[in-house]
Amino acid sequence: MQSATRYGPAYAAVTTLFFAWGFITSMIDPLVAAVKGIFSLSDVEAQLSAFAFFIAYGIMSFPAAVILSRLKSVPTILLALGMMIGGCLIMLIAANIQIYALVLAGLFVLASGITALQVAANPLAAALGKPEGSHFRLTLSQTFNSLGTFIGPIIGAALFLKGVEVKEGTEITDAVRAEALAGIDMAYFWLGGMIAALLVFFYFSRNIVTSAAPVASDETARLGIIAMFKNAISSPWALFGGLAIFLYVGAEVSIGTQMAFFLNADSIWGQSDAAFAFQLFSKFSDGNPGVSLQEAAAITAMYWGGAMVGRLIGTFLLAFVNAAKLLILFTLIATLMCVYVFTVGGVAAGFMALAIGLFNSIMFPVIFTLTLERSTASQEATSGFLCTAIIGGAFLPLLAGVVSEASSYVTAFTVPAICYAILCFFAFKAFKTPAINKATANSAH
Repeated sequence: MQSATRYGPAYAAVTTLFFAWGFITSMIDPLVAAVKGIFSLSDVEAQLSAFAFFIAYGIMSFPAAVILSRLKSVPTILLALGMMIGGCLIMLIAANIQIYALVLAGLFVLASGITALQVAANPLAAALGKPEGSHFRLTLSQTFNSLGTFIGPIIGAALFLKGVEVKEGTEITDAVRAEALAGIDMAYFWLGGMIAALLVFFYFSRNIVTSAAPVASDETARLGIIAMFKNAISSPWALFGGLAIFLYVGAEVSIGTQMAFFLNADSIWGQSDAAFAFQLFSKFSDGNPGVSLQEAAAITAMYWGGAMVGRLIGTFLLAFVNAAKLLILFTLIATLMCVYVFTVGGVAAGFMALAIGLFNSIMFPVIFTLTLERSTASQEATSGFLCTAIIGGAFLPLLAGVVSEASSYVTAFTVPAICYAILCFFAFKAFKTPAINKATANSAH
């Protein structure tokens, strides 16, 4: 058995990556709100920003899995960070020449790097330690991911949305548009610098991680993209886990990318100061009546902050509670909360929607590890397939955008409600099915 002193530094280095991609991903929420105003877009057109970002998972996950099996973990991670820097540079150009199509291209390249990073880092975090602690380790790493997603919307709202409004009848002045574009430019300049610093940090940590990282078998390393895909879909549990990840990410992103519009709606908080009666929200107030789009986008951080708090609690609970049982409980509660939002509505629905993040918390890491435990495909193929399924974040927000345009932002919560209900069924089936992949199986669960 390898010692904790060997795994600890490697695990800490990998966990820094989780924070980075969480921060970058959550910047999409205020960016969707900003580009809608800057480029005068419809809800569906604005959601193309999320689509361009998350479609990369569907296109790049299996190529990344093949790269991982051949180059191993550290070179894959360094390559991924390089791609992310490239994506930031494209975003800088897009903000300066004001072309929305180039914004979409930059987001795609940036997300392609994050895809490769996730394919390598998720199973790596799960594997760096005793098998029975895999749920705990991945959930703890995801807690730092949530810290990044908590900070991202606050900074993004401040940089992208000052003075920006999208309600019918409002217009954005050239000065407001220029300031928003300058904020996008500044954000991705500093993001590029942060990623470059991470690349340097990880390069100098490469020996620590390499010595502890799992190594793919020679047979797996010889697989191409098609063979890797066939290996993944040969396992019913890889397919089922892929569906679960598709629905979870789609639900989470559908809520996150529309949260600012939802809270800004007159039927929720647009005409109310009720939220600012709470100290937790008062810091976001600009002193004017109602909740502006900038205030709503900043408050969206509470949705992601709930996931951070939930993961801290979940990390503790997973040391004692069966992972599948906990997933059953969390998915059931999330389903009921969505039902409350679209059946009751009103000011209370704003608080309820934000609180869904608390129960999103453990879903991704637990779905991921439950699937790895039960999949008969290789770890690389299963991880690649699960990361491909993150493409749900591209398609389901578009569906939510269609529903919101046809009805309202409140009604759009029917989309995540259905997703969470199916996830509850997944959790129940996982509870009834024993782990078979002994490399990651958790005997305590």
